[in-house]
Amino acid sequence: MMAMLWAQQIMLGKKTYGQVPRLLKEQVREILVDSGMEELTTETTQ
Repeated sequence: MMAMLWAQQIMLGKKTYGQVPRLLKEQVREILVDSGMEELTTETTQ
């Protein structure tokens, strides 16, 4: 559930993959890849 919320925030441009908590990163990455947004899985922070 939390991973989906993070993924949505990243897709909306409100958060970056680098801001995702360490324990959720893999799940968030899988959601983004499955959504066709693999390019958003970079480690840059804002």
